[in-house]
Amino acid sequence: MSGLEKRLVRKLDFFILLYCCAAYFFNYLDRSAFANAYVSGLKESLNLEGNQYSVLLSMFTAGSCVGQIPHALIIQKVAPGFWLPFTLLIWSGLTMCSAACKTYAQLCVVRFFQGFFESSLYSGTIYVLGSWYKPLEIAKRTAIFTAIGQIGSMFAGVMMTAMNESLNGQTSLRGWQWVFIINGAMGIPFGIFGLMFFPNLPESTKASYLSKEEIQLALDRLPQKKDWGHTIGLLSLAKRLFAAPELYILTAYSMIGCALEAIVLQGLFLLWMKVHITQFPSYATTTYPLGIQAVSIVSNIGAGYIIDLTNRRIPMVILAGVLQVLGAILLLLPNLSTAGTFFAFYLSGTSYIVNPILYGWANVICQRGGDDAARSLILYIMSLVQSVLYTFWGIALYPATDAPYWKKGYITMIVVVVAFFGATAAVQWLDRRSQRVNIEAEERVSNVDERPQGCYEKD
Repeated sequence: MSGLEKRLVRKLDFFILLYCCAAYFFNYLDRSAFANAYVSGLKESLNLEGNQYSVLLSMFTAGSCVGQIPHALIIQKVAPGFWLPFTLLIWSGLTMCSAACKTYAQLCVVRFFQGFFESSLYSGTIYVLGSWYKPLEIAKRTAIFTAIGQIGSMFAGVMMTAMNESLNGQTSLRGWQWVFIINGAMGIPFGIFGLMFFPNLPESTKASYLSKEEIQLALDRLPQKKDWGHTIGLLSLAKRLFAAPELYILTAYSMIGCALEAIVLQGLFLLWMKVHITQFPSYATTTYPLGIQAVSIVSNIGAGYIIDLTNRRIPMVILAGVLQVLGAILLLLPNLSTAGTFFAFYLSGTSYIVNPILYGWANVICQRGGDDAARSLILYIMSLVQSVLYTFWGIALYPATDAPYWKKGYITMIVVVVAFFGATAAVQWLDRRSQRVNIEAEERVSNVDERPQGCYEKD
């Protein structure tokens, strides 16, 4: 890597990766703020009862699902350097507005629009990473970005509890209201920073900190984009999207990858601990699950670095699958010891190896096609189907009523691993196909450039 390219990558890491990681950290704080506020007085202040808490969670999920496709299209016509920071400011403001809600209905509306605007961040960041970074730079940066969310979830509870306890009763506002206000206010400076410094895309950036040579290098070091790559006309985009296999294979791969993380995502370890709560100290439920998060973070980032270093994903696929099968088999043992159960649940944290595999691989494959609109839609649809799967997968296979033993879920996990291996074979075929198509396209362009002036092909 030349000195010029090293300087470019360092600037990209600061102005893109660091900013997006900070935004994702506050995104997780925002999500955790609601749960903390609920147990810190929100329920009593708004007289919430019955399943209204679940409905409020569903309103956020509904907003998130509804927002995915619009965001994918908007960033083709509105600069991502404006839209992503703008939506951060909007959902930060909505978080603060939650403190002013007086009724359940008002909070439902706020939660829906929070989900809508927050849904721009994850896939939007993955899209921007694929617009600036080379294939062998994407996996580890995808891993770092996704790991920040896990770090945010580790610290969120402690931070929110400290805010509530220190500020409750200090003014006319309740502690839960301060949780919303402070959490929302923390994101605003980063939104303003993004509006000022986020570099947009290489072909349209006006970032003052990038020289003309660096911008040209950013364009030259990635596959060439199609002139019509940002076109979002309904018929044109539908034909490009639905006529190619990328949408179907990568969407299915995303759903299966999400199912592979179910033991962690559904919080089964905490539910198991609550059934056996008499065996543990009072602080156990807030500290012991952090071990799973730690394993997840190390596995996630470690896999990303190994993929970029070796340019091989299959070893990580095999490792993730084998470890999940081992964990599921252990948890299927009805008389597994406490130590063995801890080991199996902690082992499930390695399922986050799939993060840089799923989105990093999809980004690289779609990047070669030069169709930014299709790449954006595929990445957002991958996130959408994961949200949809999450809403019913836990209810069907990991219901809280089955605690502390989820036999159906553990058996299904073994089946999911088999499906994951099969889907990986399909993605590997797709990867090779995209490489072949890209090489053929480059050869055609090269042949046209080398043709003598005035020489044309016959009709």
